[in-house]
Amino acid sequence: MHRTIIIAEAGVNHNGSLENAFRLVDAASEAGVDYVKFQTFKAENLVSKSAKKAEYQISNTGNAVESQLQMLKKLELSHEDHEKLIAYCKQKGVQFFSTGFDLDSLDYLASLGLGFVKIPSGEITNLPYLRKAASLFRKIIISTGMATLEEIKAAVAVFTVAGASLADITILHCNTEYPTPMQDVNLKSMLHIQREFGTPIGYSDHTLGIEVPVAAVALGATIIEKHFTLDQNMEGPDHKASLEPQGLKDMVAAIRNVEAAVAGSGYKEPSPSEMKNIGIARKSIVAKTGIKQGERFTEENITTKRPGTGISPMRWDEVIGQVAAQDFNSDDLIELKA
Repeated sequence: MHRTIIIAEAGVNHNGSLENAFRLVDAASEAGVDYVKFQTFKAENLVSKSAKKAEYQISNTGNAVESQLQMLKKLELSHEDHEKLIAYCKQKGVQFFSTGFDLDSLDYLASLGLGFVKIPSGEITNLPYLRKAASLFRKIIISTGMATLEEIKAAVAVFTVAGASLADITILHCNTEYPTPMQDVNLKSMLHIQREFGTPIGYSDHTLGIEVPVAAVALGATIIEKHFTLDQNMEGPDHKASLEPQGLKDMVAAIRNVEAAVAGSGYKEPSPSEMKNIGIARKSIVAKTGIKQGERFTEENITTKRPGTGISPMRWDEVIGQVAAQDFNSDDLIELKA
């Protein structure tokens, strides 16, 4: 059975507090995810002083005056924070992961021995960044929010030219509106990506609720990424589009159920668990009225009723007109001469 990799995106929902980050690790571990993911960046390397916040960031922070640089500066994790989080993740039995948003951060994450890199949607058109990532990592996850097919092709080419195989690249369908309106999800484009590139596919979700990531698993997603928070009412850019701990737990349980449900052979046949129900749920040909030995079976004296342990009603035409070899009372299973 294929097991979907579930990445719980803590992102910047720690609000710059290591204590909150630890609590997020606790919640991710309890939910049973595979990875808890943070974000690694130096605000000065990521945005210019003049960069404005996105509309959703203004709405979610309630602060239109603050610049994106000022907002992100408060959300940085130091190298020491990373080391403490890695140790704590190991203690809690969940794998640490982080997305680097600038060249120095990619170098730092590679030095930590992370086995793969996640290209965030905003960097998919950043050629120097892509080349740096390709030089440092062989396993790649590419998020494609806002991207056209041609932009995805150009990004994938950077990695394949550097020696990565298509099997080493997982492309995530994504929409970067927080939260994403359901009518904008376009989930089937994940399948379009798979047809175009032949890579493993996945889905990075920013909708409210858990329905869409669960549906993505049913469609073949091999990786699911979902933002989560300790409390949606906390101040910060991503909290309102994130699951709270119970929602994260519910999503993981639903994904694991869907995995089991789609893991069959694909061949339509009775399952072992339902074989015992055939005799109970199906019907047999039975006597509708009393029938004397020597009488012929007719539409008037036989019918179909449960249990299904006798002659199948699919043999109805074979039974009609035959002669009763014995007496039958009403509801007796009809038997034919040997």
